[in-house]
Amino acid sequence: MLAPTFNIKPMIFQVQGETPQALARILDDDVNLAIWQRQLPVHIADFGRLLLSLNEPLAESLSLEIANEDSEPNLYGLASGFRDLEGYEGFIADVSWLVRAFACLLGAKRIGVRVRVLDKAMCPRFHVDHVPVRLITTYAGGGSQWLKEGAMDRRRLSLPAAEPTDDSLIQQIGSGAVALLKGEKWHGNEGFGLIHRSPPLKPDERRLILTLDWLS
Repeated sequence: MLAPTFNIKPMIFQVQGETPQALARILDDDVNLAIWQRQLPVHIADFGRLLLSLNEPLAESLSLEIANEDSEPNLYGLASGFRDLEGYEGFIADVSWLVRAFACLLGAKRIGVRVRVLDKAMCPRFHVDHVPVRLITTYAGGGSQWLKEGAMDRRRLSLPAAEPTDDSLIQQIGSGAVALLKGEKWHGNEGFGLIHRSPPLKPDERRLILTLDWLS
């Protein structure tokens, strides 16, 4: 007689830490979110706030080829319309460091870089990303919101009526923190991409965000 088989649902965790080493936990099979709870240097935080105060649009993207993990990424021209603002060089240096750390951790050979100013929620409904892994950090404004496993029925994603109404279930990434989010295309993570959304914004609120995508 054959023994009965059971489909055991894996336990999925989210981890946070105060050093960059926390980001390496995204490589663990049972982790779909790793957050480095960093505090932005004052000059970079000031740059973000100053950029938002100008009320100018910003939506730029680059596809970077990574020769090796020690090579300096070519970010020439990124957000160049704001290069005269105090703190711009520090901002670009920070983006460069994050790109190199992302490439080193994942062995990425090609990375998509996006810098945006948002005045409304880009993805207002809870959803999962159909990518292997994405880095998100907010230089000014509110950070992305996310749910622990079990807070929402995955089968009903994108349905407004299915979203949690209890605010205590909604987690939020701090401004300045660096987060790595596993998506549905991470091998072994199918069906467990992190559920997240853009934070709701008031009419006068804006955000400056950076995202990095592992393209290959």
